[in-house]
Amino acid sequence: MQAPLRRTKILATLGPATDAPGVLDELIRAGVNVVRMNFSHGTPEQHGARVHAVRAAAAKQGREVGILADLQGPKIRIEKFANDKVHLKVGDKFSLICRANAPLGDNTQVACSYLGLVNDVNAGDTLLLDDGLMALTVLSVQGESIHTEVLTDGYLSNRKGLNRLGGGLSLGALTDQDKEHIIVAAKLEVDFIAVSFCRSAEDMHEARRLAKEAGSFANMVAKIERAEAITNLDEITIASDVVMVARGDLGVEIGDAELPGLQKKIIRTALEHNRVVITATQMLQSMVDNPIPTRAEVLDVANSVIDGTDAVMLSAETASGNYPVKAVEAMVRICLGAERQFHHDTDFEAAPRNLQRADQAIAMATMFLAEHIQVRAIIALTESGGTARYLSRFRSTAPIFGLSKHDSARHKMTMVRDVFPINFDSTGLPTREAARSAVKKLFDMGLLAVDDRVVLTSGDSMEQRGATNTLRLLVVGAEGRAEGLGDL
Repeated sequence: MQAPLRRTKILATLGPATDAPGVLDELIRAGVNVVRMNFSHGTPEQHGARVHAVRAAAAKQGREVGILADLQGPKIRIEKFANDKVHLKVGDKFSLICRANAPLGDNTQVACSYLGLVNDVNAGDTLLLDDGLMALTVLSVQGESIHTEVLTDGYLSNRKGLNRLGGGLSLGALTDQDKEHIIVAAKLEVDFIAVSFCRSAEDMHEARRLAKEAGSFANMVAKIERAEAITNLDEITIASDVVMVARGDLGVEIGDAELPGLQKKIIRTALEHNRVVITATQMLQSMVDNPIPTRAEVLDVANSVIDGTDAVMLSAETASGNYPVKAVEAMVRICLGAERQFHHDTDFEAAPRNLQRADQAIAMATMFLAEHIQVRAIIALTESGGTARYLSRFRSTAPIFGLSKHDSARHKMTMVRDVFPINFDSTGLPTREAARSAVKKLFDMGLLAVDDRVVLTSGDSMEQRGATNTLRLLVVGAEGRAEGLGDL
């Protein structure tokens, strides 16, 4: 058998550091499962070139790598200063100007990109800039100006982000630019589209509708980074395929002290609703400049893994950092170490009751069987990848091999914890022969050995999505032959 398989998936953000010759190949070799393209930066042509490079590098290494397009969303920013930055001191009076033709800023005022901010804030509100490094308290709102008093010393430079402590800003999740970028993402055939600053299920429904109209069936990722998203967490999760704990803006809006508990809540909610979950933002931030992570960062990543996150994400560490490959290698080590501490016993009493779909019922029965008879692996013959995802929600010691002939299904499975996508075409094979061929393929890959017990799921109609209705218990015989073949 091969070395232990890493179950937690790793996302790496692309950027200038990954564009350097050979770096992308090294990242994939090191263990990246999904790459993230930040649509806040770059042109459609640049995104297209990166997609092509990722697909080519993955194919060369025989790896399955998913691609996520991250929409910018309605990020509120201050505009530019005449001298690029100003130094503000506690007690200084400082104004935000919500007017399209506002002048360049100085140490008394600066323009704001969101002209409607004057309608969303009141005297006494706290505004946070530059990820909370600069704090202002609102004194009054007069016409197009928000007059504030500075609460923290520091420098404020061009185009820094702005949040209202506690949330409550009324702007929608999808800007006109985001809608254009969804069309770009569809043309590039990305596997995931992330919606930034979503507030409600309707934001996710709109994004999915726009993607389908553009010809994309990408999985939709809800980035939880607004206070309102916490209030509507269940409905947003149900409306999405994946949720992301976007800890940057979320931490600014709700406060650092609340963030650890909310991270656990978001992960728990995603798992309860059979959704995939990503934990993101500053996970190995020190590795932007240093070749090894801090112990605090190691513990942060490990705790996310132990809590059950499907994937962990690197942002600036790979996009613009000095050690992108080392950051991925560190993430791999930490995930493997944390997975050894993970408690695998499944509480079937807490599992969903009165299941309506056959594939979900088969998934639950499979995991019950796998846990009680100690199988080596679970094999899911799947058209869309849905069965493998359902299987992964029941944590098990057995890895799940998701076998599909469809590129899109395999790419979507790259995000799912415990699932290892493999290219397998069962077209034209009777279901029993497909099962035998699947076992033989994994045996030939060194993923199964003689006498291993496996559970295999499939459908009577192998070409139909959502048709999984059969469970088989198999034993690997000599030369990878599947023995004891029988339906359960």
